[in-house]
Amino acid sequence: MKACPQCNLKYPSDKTVCFVDGAGLVEIQDPRIGTTLGGRYVIEGVLGEGGMATVYRATHRLVDRTCAVKIMSRAFAGNEVIRERFRREAKAAQKLAHPNIIEIFDQGETTDGCLYLVMELLEGQTLADLLDQGAVPPERALPILIQIGRALARAHDLEVIHRDLKPENIFLADDEVLGERAVLLDFGIARSTADPRLTGSGEVFGTPQYMAPERITTIDAGPSADLYAVGVMLYEMMTGQLPFEAPDVATYFVRHLKDPAPSMRVIDPSIPEALDKLALELMAKTPEERPVDAHRVVADLTAVAGALGVRIPDEPQEEIESSRGPAQTLPPVALDRWVRRTGVFEHMLEAAFGGSRPAELVELLEQVKALVRHVTELRSKSMAQQRHLESIESRGRDGRQRFGHAVHALGVDASRHRDEAKSAQARAESIRGDVSGHKQAVLDAHKAVMFWEGRSAFSVPYPQLAAAYRTVADRVDAWLAAHTTVAEAEAEAAKRRAEVDDIEFQIQELRSALSRHEEAIERETTETQQSVSKMGDEADKLETELLELATRFCAPLRKRKELQPMFRELEEDGNQAA
Repeated sequence: MKACPQCNLKYPSDKTVCFVDGAGLVEIQDPRIGTTLGGRYVIEGVLGEGGMATVYRATHRLVDRTCAVKIMSRAFAGNEVIRERFRREAKAAQKLAHPNIIEIFDQGETTDGCLYLVMELLEGQTLADLLDQGAVPPERALPILIQIGRALARAHDLEVIHRDLKPENIFLADDEVLGERAVLLDFGIARSTADPRLTGSGEVFGTPQYMAPERITTIDAGPSADLYAVGVMLYEMMTGQLPFEAPDVATYFVRHLKDPAPSMRVIDPSIPEALDKLALELMAKTPEERPVDAHRVVADLTAVAGALGVRIPDEPQEEIESSRGPAQTLPPVALDRWVRRTGVFEHMLEAAFGGSRPAELVELLEQVKALVRHVTELRSKSMAQQRHLESIESRGRDGRQRFGHAVHALGVDASRHRDEAKSAQARAESIRGDVSGHKQAVLDAHKAVMFWEGRSAFSVPYPQLAAAYRTVADRVDAWLAAHTTVAEAEAEAAKRRAEVDDIEFQIQELRSALSRHEEAIERETTETQQSVSKMGDEADKLETELLELATRFCAPLRKRKELQPMFRELEEDGNQAA
């Protein structure tokens, strides 16, 4: 892709001269800038670069919307495993439909075989940028952590595990409604528990500073591994440092596996005890010792915030309006410019030749007008298809939100029952040791009974024998009471687990319904996108022909002095286009 250094008009790479001012064209440093993806997304500039992808700012040229486009590096275009992870990022984030999870609008493939994602454009900074400034005060940290917890609750309820939670993947977006909105990014290595794994044997993905012990030793780590990462980020936000420091990856792994999680209050005694307790629970070595799920974490963080008087963002109860808002149809700006240009070309012929216009230039101008009409027709059809696409996407979002809210309500209930089951089981375990003690006490007392039975031979009623019987009876009563308490606690735990199973069944039914909804929406979306893309690509080719015809039309007129004001008018129009 090239551009004119004077009027900034963009040209294909095989062009050399701008038709407006005759200036030599120069290569744009990033060849993707100025190109159009899928017949709709015009790439405008680089927002960020990583090892696997580059993120660009772009504009949807059919509707009034700016967006971010993440394009996979060409180096991975032939790597099917990485391509599948890229697709997974789109599917995982798209179905979750939550204000604290990045919204994916679209996905596709460039002409050179690189996959791309079209996402909401966020303004703000990452949590990593914020942490570069040191510890975060609780009044700011708690709302961020609660929003992260809400995002994870939605993801885990829909069987998506992020697997690479870290400050770089938490974006703090400036939001007019929510204030500072924490947005969970990058589901590139996320895993759905319902999908076959892409991770090969022996592969470890993630960031060592935030990896749960089970993530290091197995690829089958569950949702609790994400909670461990939240614990590390909680520690880092409160203290300004990581809980474990190490010179290399291997040492990080060893410390996460073996070293007990440190208390934050050693560094800062002003940190609330409840928050310190939660951080230690989140960073427990085994999943069973951690909070039962993300809903529980949100509840605990909310309780701490309430005790400190910290205001937290309201949790959306009604259907969430899409962050991109209603699409507004753009006027066909490029076509308007070509209509104006053809008018200028008409004036040029009139000013230069009057009534005796050269046939060649007249023919060129007629070809330009015919192409403009053709492009106008294509753009009009594209807009009709785009409106249809918007209605499909709206139905898709509405469905995801409905299912998401229903799953959330059930997930909160399931969380409460999981917590109650865990507490009941803990009570049973603590009492079980007492049962063994009571049993031993009965056996010890029974020895005394046997001794006095032997002494008395049941010939004389010894008072010691009566006392021994009473002692045994008392200890059997105590044993029975402890045994009954354990049975009751275990029965309570079993009851709660059964209630969890029942709720999980209902959640699974909703997940299945959501999958069917997604499949239907994806089929409709794909067909319509292909139509829009095909017409957009065809219109782009015609506009390239327009540039060629305009260049041929202007070339013999450029040196005529009386036409210079008109060329300046074209140049100004080109600068406005840029």
